[in-house]
Amino acid sequence: MATVKDFRNDVRPNWCPGCGDFSVQASIQRALAALGKEPHEVAVISGIGCSGRISGYINSYGFHGVHGRALPTAQGVKLANRHLTVIASGGDGDGFGIGLNHFMHAVRRNMDITYIVMDNQIYGLTKGQHSPTSAHGFKAKTTPTGNIENALVPTKIALSAGISFLAQGFSSDVNQLVRLIQEAITHKGFSLVNVFSPCVTYNKINTYDWYKEHVHNLDQVDGYDPTDYQAALNMVSETQGLCTGLIYKNDAAVAYEDQIPGYQDEAIVSQDIDCPSDVFEAAVKEFA
Repeated sequence: MATVKDFRNDVRPNWCPGCGDFSVQASIQRALAALGKEPHEVAVISGIGCSGRISGYINSYGFHGVHGRALPTAQGVKLANRHLTVIASGGDGDGFGIGLNHFMHAVRRNMDITYIVMDNQIYGLTKGQHSPTSAHGFKAKTTPTGNIENALVPTKIALSAGISFLAQGFSSDVNQLVRLIQEAITHKGFSLVNVFSPCVTYNKINTYDWYKEHVHNLDQVDGYDPTDYQAALNMVSETQGLCTGLIYKNDAAVAYEDQIPGYQDEAIVSQDIDCPSDVFEAAVKEFA
């Protein structure tokens, strides 16, 4: 059985010391090992940004895509080999800026992949511009007098789109984050784990101490039921999305792959894709 060490490689992350993404990487590796996965059973698909480099730092199949396009690629990988554990990853700009349209459609499709977003509320790789999740009034290089746009709340968007598994973590709480990633991977359907992952270089507002002061941990809320959709909506609204833990899950939702007519259990990559001439001619006759 694989261990955490088996999911490590010799590529040294070039994130800034103290970056929350280190904890996210370690949490993914710990979660995969705890679930008994092997490196060849996992594919990590990432987008652009500091967080996009994570696919090269985990010993598994990996693909570093273009800006905002991690989710379409991840869905294609899953369709080609439904037995792979597919993890898409990226930052708040990648996922909720240029990639927001893909996020919405991935949610409604409910394909069996896990999306892990490292949300630092700023563009770190391009040196400190405001992002879609930056608060109103947030001062950055592009908003020196304060951000005049309202921040997107990813958890609200996910719930409104009909997500079947929604969780939120914090880089400083690795034990909780490992558990949430494990639950997300084992969930049969699309799962989002949005992670508050502080940028220690460019975001001097949303720091580790700031999150510790403002975030509500649902593990400490008596009686909270993550299977209650209305309760999830209320919690996200009341906390303005600043809550961690398992927010919502719907185990009754059917995964996209299980609804495709004729979609075989054998992975497409293992099937004989040669088409006999008579089958091809019949298809042309029917559809052409």
